[in-house]
Amino acid sequence: MKKRYLFIALVILSLSSVFIGVKDITPFDIFSLSSEQLHILMVSRLPRLVSIIVAGVSMSICGLIMQQLTRNKFVSPTTAGTMDSARLGILVSLMIFTSASPLEKMLISFLFALLGTFIFMKILERIKFKDSIFIPLVGLMFGNIIGSITTFFAYKNDLIQNLSSWLQGDFSMIIKGQYELIYISIPVVLIAYLFANKFTVAGMGEEFSTNLGLNYKQVVNIGLVIVALVTSVVILTVGMIPFLGLIIPNIVSIYHGDNLKKSLPHTALLGAVFVLFCDILGRVIIYPYEISIGLMVGVIGSGIFIYLLIRRKAHE
Repeated sequence: MKKRYLFIALVILSLSSVFIGVKDITPFDIFSLSSEQLHILMVSRLPRLVSIIVAGVSMSICGLIMQQLTRNKFVSPTTAGTMDSARLGILVSLMIFTSASPLEKMLISFLFALLGTFIFMKILERIKFKDSIFIPLVGLMFGNIIGSITTFFAYKNDLIQNLSSWLQGDFSMIIKGQYELIYISIPVVLIAYLFANKFTVAGMGEEFSTNLGLNYKQVVNIGLVIVALVTSVVILTVGMIPFLGLIIPNIVSIYHGDNLKKSLPHTALLGAVFVLFCDILGRVIIYPYEISIGLMVGVIGSGIFIYLLIRRKAHE
């Protein structure tokens, strides 16, 4: 789990990703690219690589922030209703603001994601569970309620197929001109790094952090805004990637503990490496066809999630 090993793995997987595809482009072709090969690299392969890395980094860090603020290792945008709320926001933008630009859709999705996350946090304040497993279960139930509302209105307005295909996590449709919105995640992640120490203190509880002179409510609100904004951008650009913000921070915390500033670089690198690995695996399993990243991360991520649950019970 050392940074240099994760960075080396990221470089190797990034190079592999660029040269894997239906159109044959090998490392030896780099110095003598045809116009068609150059076009494929610039329009498809490199934008895809950039979006994979940014999505992996940003969603992993979002999960880490949420786990820190809720003091629960099983909370993430997937298990707190954030993704489902963002999805509802996108549906509303399709229904009401039919001519909205991608940026306007992102803003509407962000507002819904933020509202959904705030409601989940309010539910946590009112319900106190001794067993931390119940908290993500409440989040999943809350997310399913929002998901059911989204599905109902999508069916009613004949948008279910459009919504399902569009929001399925998939990098195969990423091309130049359709992914640039994801760059918004980069400065937001940098802000998260600047507030890392404050998030760590806020994770110790409201009373403790207030005694240390921290404006607890303000820090929590900043964290939730970061999570909602990144989630809405990634969903709008790439689609839904389940379990990513759940498993990566847990794996990192096993090796590096709960200090947010220390674990942020490792979480970012491991998130990017994991998504890249899943994407490459999805491309080669049934080559020349492709398995979507949402399905690959969902299958592998759910297996790791079950292992983490069993490991937790074994250490109690």
